[in-house]
Amino acid sequence: MKFTPRSAEAPQNKTTDRYFGVVNRLGVKLTILSMLIIFAADILTFTARITIDYIMGGTSDTTDIIGAVAASALVGSLIAFSVGNCVLKPLSLLIKATKRVANGDFSVKLDIGWIERYTIKELRELIRDFNEMTEELRNTELFRKDFIASFSHEFKTPLASIRGFARQLNEGNLTPEQQKEFSRIILDETEYLSIISQNTLLMTNLENRDIVPDKAKFSLDEQLRGCMIRLEPKWSAKDIEIDMEGLSPVDLFWNEQLLAHVWSNLFDNAVKYTPKGGTVKVSCKKSDRRIIVTVSDSGCGIPEEALPRIFEKFYRADASRATKGNGLGLSIVKRIIDLAEGEISVSSEQGKGTTFTVTLPDTVQGGN
Repeated sequence: MKFTPRSAEAPQNKTTDRYFGVVNRLGVKLTILSMLIIFAADILTFTARITIDYIMGGTSDTTDIIGAVAASALVGSLIAFSVGNCVLKPLSLLIKATKRVANGDFSVKLDIGWIERYTIKELRELIRDFNEMTEELRNTELFRKDFIASFSHEFKTPLASIRGFARQLNEGNLTPEQQKEFSRIILDETEYLSIISQNTLLMTNLENRDIVPDKAKFSLDEQLRGCMIRLEPKWSAKDIEIDMEGLSPVDLFWNEQLLAHVWSNLFDNAVKYTPKGGTVKVSCKKSDRRIIVTVSDSGCGIPEEALPRIFEKFYRADASRATKGNGLGLSIVKRIIDLAEGEISVSSEQGKGTTFTVTLPDTVQGGN
């Protein structure tokens, strides 16, 4: 089903309230139907009473009968009108609000005031669920727009760079050194685009997954050592000291490949933002049925205002692109940790370094 918004930017948290005032169409229809039923019942009662009195040889007080019928119709109509409006007004509002959602307006929120307290329980629950649904749809729509805008921005800059340098290579008149440099830039940018594509596919896959397959028992401390060894060319080139003396023997039962993404990303960031001659320290231990892994560096640190947002998609504390990143690495890390029912936190001080702490449940016994 495709939703077509009425406007490009719908106002947020718009409240649908009092569309029909005190009277609503469903209430009027119920009142009319109730009146017809009451009149039909009273006419049958009136006819039956006259017939019975005639058969029994008695007489009927027609005036009293007509008065009783009229009073019954009036009281019944008032009751039907009151009940119909109190009970059915929320349903009327819900119908109209649903039509607005179908037209792409996810900012709708039902607020019917005091009537909600007197309507039936099922309708109250339906209204509450409807408001939760529209809030979720609104958040999803905002994320979709933000994701498309961020993704387009991430692709635009390297594509422009590739186009410009490829054009100069095509035009010629370049020295061998320039040709080599331009080719290297194009290769770097295409590699960057490839990484963005791979990470985006991985993130999409993780977000649509609730069950993690391929779980097995493995040595977590050995996995941490292996992930760091694979980055040896990077930290050796910067003469960074790697301290992994704090690794205790720890076994874990989970998806080994997914967790490798976590450590590789955290280690890569630590090495990337640590200056030449700095230190990266990794520790791992068990504590109270939990496994705690910390990754610390002596790098430049993260600005305090950026800390609450570093796990957001495409967010980068360094917006200058001086240090290239695609803004998806930590989002992937956070999602994997969530799937593992763990937690990740970060502490940082500019100029002194950053520490990521990952806490995982000890699932070895559950796996065995």
